[in-house]
Amino acid sequence: MFEVMVTVNYKGKNYQTNVLAIKGMTCEKIMHIAEDQVVK
Repeated sequence: MFEVMVTVNYKGKNYQTNVLAIKGMTCEKIMHIAEDQVVK
């Protein structure tokens, strides 16, 4: 596992969130997890 810092644009504002990713996880999956975290 490794930690990835992702910037997500939500409702016109930029948010930074950390995602714990598993080796081999696709970029799209990481972005989806990050967007879910920001919405919550």
